Amino acid sequence: MENIPPPAQELAMIDQELVRLDARRGQLLARRTQLLSLLARSAPPPWPYAPPVPPGSEPSPAPLPAEEIPPPSAQNVLLALGGMLLTVAAIAFTLVSWGHLSVGGRAAVLTVITVAALAVPAVLLRRGLASTAEAVAAFGLALMVLDAYALHEVALPRTDGLRYTAGASAVLAALWAGYGSALGRLRLPLPVAVVTAQFPLFLGSLAIEASALTTAWALLTTAALDTALALRLKPGAVRTVAVVAACVTAGAALLTGGSLSLTAGTPLAAAGPGGLLLAASALGLFVAWRGSDMAPACAVVAGLAAVAAAGGVVRAAVPDGWAVLGYLLCGVALLTVVRTRLPRAVVRGLAGAAGAVKAASVLWTLPALAVVLLGALSRITAIWTGVPGGARAAFGVDLPWPEQPTAPLVLLIAAVATTAYRLLPSGGGRQWRVPAVCGAVALGWAAVLVAPPALDLGYPAAVAVPLVLTAVLLAVVVRPRAPVGSVVTVTALVCALAGSVSVALLSLATRTATVTALVALCALFTGAAVAVETVRARGSAAGTQGASRPVRALLACVAVGYATALVAAACPAAGLPAEHTALALLAVPAAVALLGARLRRHPVAPPIELTAAGAGVLAVVLASGRAPVLALVLALCGVIAAGTAVRAERRRVAGYAATALFVLATWVRLASSGVSAPEAYTLPVTVPALAVGLLRRRRDPEASSWTAYGPGLAATLLPSLLAAWGDPDWPRPLLLGLAALALTLAGARLRLQAPLVLGGAALTLDALHELAPYVMQMVGVLPRWLPPALAGLLLLAVGATYEQRLREARRLRRTLGRMR
Repeated sequence: MENIPPPAQELAMIDQELVRLDARRGQLLARRTQLLSLLARSAPPPWPYAPPVPPGSEPSPAPLPAEEIPPPSAQNVLLALGGMLLTVAAIAFTLVSWGHLSVGGRAAVLTVITVAALAVPAVLLRRGLASTAEAVAAFGLALMVLDAYALHEVALPRTDGLRYTAGASAVLAALWAGYGSALGRLRLPLPVAVVTAQFPLFLGSLAIEASALTTAWALLTTAALDTALALRLKPGAVRTVAVVAACVTAGAALLTGGSLSLTAGTPLAAAGPGGLLLAASALGLFVAWRGSDMAPACAVVAGLAAVAAAGGVVRAAVPDGWAVLGYLLCGVALLTVVRTRLPRAVVRGLAGAAGAVKAASVLWTLPALAVVLLGALSRITAIWTGVPGGARAAFGVDLPWPEQPTAPLVLLIAAVATTAYRLLPSGGGRQWRVPAVCGAVALGWAAVLVAPPALDLGYPAAVAVPLVLTAVLLAVVVRPRAPVGSVVTVTALVCALAGSVSVALLSLATRTATVTALVALCALFTGAAVAVETVRARGSAAGTQGASRPVRALLACVAVGYATALVAAACPAAGLPAEHTALALLAVPAAVALLGARLRRHPVAPPIELTAAGAGVLAVVLASGRAPVLALVLALCGVIAAGTAVRAERRRVAGYAATALFVLATWVRLASSGVSAPEAYTLPVTVPALAVGLLRRRRDPEASSWTAYGPGLAATLLPSLLAAWGDPDWPRPLLLGLAALALTLAGARLRLQAPLVLGGAALTLDALHELAPYVMQMVGVLPRWLPPALAGLLLLAVGATYEQRLREARRLRRTLGRMR
């Protein structure tokens, strides 16, 4: 319902609203007047040199349509097209119509056109036509190039083209620079002058057929001039062009000098390119010292150039394979400037250059490291074939080791240099501390691991060195967590694992080496796991941290794995067959089960139990060749699982596993004895299942009979029913029918749904199977019309008593529903 105010009250409300609107309109009009006055005072005059106009005669400006192109854009397009057309016309005139004029006429035409094209921009600039001046100036610059070409073709035809081009480019660059400086408002002449100035020295060196080193010096000199120009100018287009030109010419000089340094055959020959690289390094350091935006990049390039200069001389003086070491030492020498008072950008750039050299040296050693880690895989196909001739032969991979004799030394020096993170400035040392320590650990491990094959030591040394290295790394893992954190622990653990796998595979050459290496690895990882747990317990009491939970679990799992490998290798080494090895392998899961009973809910318990289960699977695989032994192995696995199921936290999983293992053991044993009756396989499942179901019902009377007895009864009834349908004899169907009848009566008596339904279904199907032959005989004797007639009568009877049958079905459903 809507409440309408009285007319007098409504009239008063309308008057108040009108007053408010009038007041608001007055405020908006006053503000509009203020804004218009501000815009009138701040608007610039349309043209500073406009003649005075009599009052009242100002023309009103025409409005610009919205779809029209803005005047500046249209103006620039028209000017650009005009300049291009003039340039094309000048080129056509020079190339086509030049021969129709005398020498004087030619000179006069070119002079007049060029001078006019260069003089007009000054007048246009005074008139404020900057865009038109730029277009005419561009035309004038193009005419100057044509003038230079025409001068060569007419007056100096015998002059060498490269020499003339070099001189002409220098003259043009100077003229354009002066012209651009005189007309400072033009934006095109100065950048063009800078670009043109890149060619005189380079083309001059080509003209005199100078060497590649001299040409590189010409490029570097040009880059130095560009750098000086860029440092003097303010930010703008000219400075940008100078910076780009300096980068291009300096880069070309560096590439030329670097290639010459790499191909020099003697130290004296490498000294020339080295001097060029050092000069380029000095130029880069000078730019970085000035503190420009490109200071870090220039410092990096300067550092790399210095390393290439010194390393090239060293490379030419040392034998093959030692050059990388020379470059690395030169790169490490750059780290000495870190503690100097150089600017921060210079220090970081030189440190980055040293890091790049170190990274390249480490990449050079990767083939050797890959052979050490992956070459041992070749031993899998040649187990216990005898002692190899040496460490290199043990890996079974042909690698040009003489070209990498210094790989261990390179890795070791890189590891030492990586620890120099403490030398970094305080602003960056803290954040790089952990990565530096991790890198040092990994590089030191790689250096020691590569040493035996690089030095071609004997086979015992090739096996012993990785074992000792693994022990050292595990000692790093075991120690209490250092201030650098757990990342170093993980790095050491990963290196220890990789080295242990390599030495385990490498030891497969002989039986003694295999057993010895696996015993050592098993002892090392077991001791590390125990020590880590001890350190953790002491650290918890003292309030400090030890190794993380994944590290402890991984150590324990690896120890179990190497224990499994030790048993699997020791038994064949002692001459035992595979089935006996399978029985011996069960000692590993049995010992872990006893250890798990002690650890109980310890975080390490589940991983080691799963790893020990893998040993049980291996035992089953080894015993699969003989059925009796396989049955015994499965039964023993069931015993271990049953013992584990005693623990409350493992009862469900281990209990099911034990039941399955016992059943499998029984089935394998029956199959090996030639038993084919399905009841022999199913009754060992049914009886325990029914016993468990009975216990379940006693503890929980409300439990369903399908949950308690359904699986056990179905395990025997279904296979027996299938076998009875295919059995032509009468004993099996008779026994099955009696058992199903007894089960049905028991279900009805005890009001249990599962026995009643399963037993009744089995009894019905068994009866149909027995009556089927007689029914078929009867059907063959009866006339063909009788079965349809009987079916029709049955349908009529059911239809006539449909309501009664429906009530009986509902009553049967309710009766079954009340059963458990």
